[in-house]
Amino acid sequence: MPRKPRKPKAPQGTLNFAALVGAVQQVHEHSAAAASRAVNLSLTLRNWAIGCYIRDYEQNGADRAKYGARLLEELSAALATRGTADMAPRSLRLYRQFFLTYKHIWQTPSAKFVSALLPASIWQTLSAKSKETLPLQIRGTASSEVDASLEKLFTRLSFSHFAELIAIEDPLKRAFYEIECIRGNWSVRTLKRQIASLYFERSGLSIDKEKLAALTHSGAEQAEPKLAIRDPYIFEFLGLKPQEAVNESDLEDALLDNLQEFLLELGHGFCFEARQKSIVIGKTRGFVDLVFYHRVLKCHLLIDLKVDEFRHEHLGQLNTYVTWYRKHMMAEGDNPPIGLLLCTQKDHALVEYALAAIDSRLFVSKYQLELPSKEDLQRFLEEKRREMGDHG
Repeated sequence: MPRKPRKPKAPQGTLNFAALVGAVQQVHEHSAAAASRAVNLSLTLRNWAIGCYIRDYEQNGADRAKYGARLLEELSAALATRGTADMAPRSLRLYRQFFLTYKHIWQTPSAKFVSALLPASIWQTLSAKSKETLPLQIRGTASSEVDASLEKLFTRLSFSHFAELIAIEDPLKRAFYEIECIRGNWSVRTLKRQIASLYFERSGLSIDKEKLAALTHSGAEQAEPKLAIRDPYIFEFLGLKPQEAVNESDLEDALLDNLQEFLLELGHGFCFEARQKSIVIGKTRGFVDLVFYHRVLKCHLLIDLKVDEFRHEHLGQLNTYVTWYRKHMMAEGDNPPIGLLLCTQKDHALVEYALAAIDSRLFVSKYQLELPSKEDLQRFLEEKRREMGDHG
């Protein structure tokens, strides 16, 4: 009986379609993670180097007495005139503190590799100062262990992590969170939550510290290996426009497009100013979806859209933005800003106004005549959402 012919074997290394999909996905994910690490390392080193320069000028600057306590304000203003944006005094102060807290990051292999992107003069200056005292948490430690410890910090934590850590004054407490953050690959949100929940203090009081650590790490949100584009420091460092950087849902983005066009078409004095306007209050950054200036009312209108059910914290957040605008953005002759909160579910929309410290009934009556009514806005949102097929 003749033998059945065998199927020819595919040459070794030949891909089938499923393997091709897997290979492309793997290359993409690895490249994205590598890009994220490179951006984070460059950003961290940039901020550290800026802090180093500021500190060196404070100690040795030829004309430092001329600026005194207003150095950072003057530096921020001078940088702005040269087109270097997002160097607010608060940020410069943070970079200075970052350098003072983590002076020896420059000695790590990764930092020396990235340092090729920065002026050589700073590294020559640092080499001359390399005998300064090491931080408390690594004193008496072997040089190789110090290098390994700093290398992990520099390569595993983003600058947003460092911004939280340098706020901790106690070196021992800070070292505890450094170790736990690396150990658990914590996201910035998790780090903030653990600091706020007094994890360090609870660990000190706990009899079974390993059990507490296991419980803490089991529910912790981990850092994504890919570029966290909403990270405010990366957002500024890359010079991205808010609309490019803020990752909205398709539905929310489409609704904002339609809303922006709808208000401008009304022709009642709406002047478009900003989309995803960045506001920093203390250490918190927020984004206002749309900002208009109304020529008739002579005030700003801040619009926040939530593709969600109404929650009181939404209105509280918008009220905070309105208060900030009143304090920082009102010009002479302006009326107080108005906040407009739009919440939309599948077949229902809710419109609320935020009026921070507006006590003029006359003005309230006037804006009620000039702006679209709540009912008109609700109908508009529901109609647009139905047109989009109730996605999201």
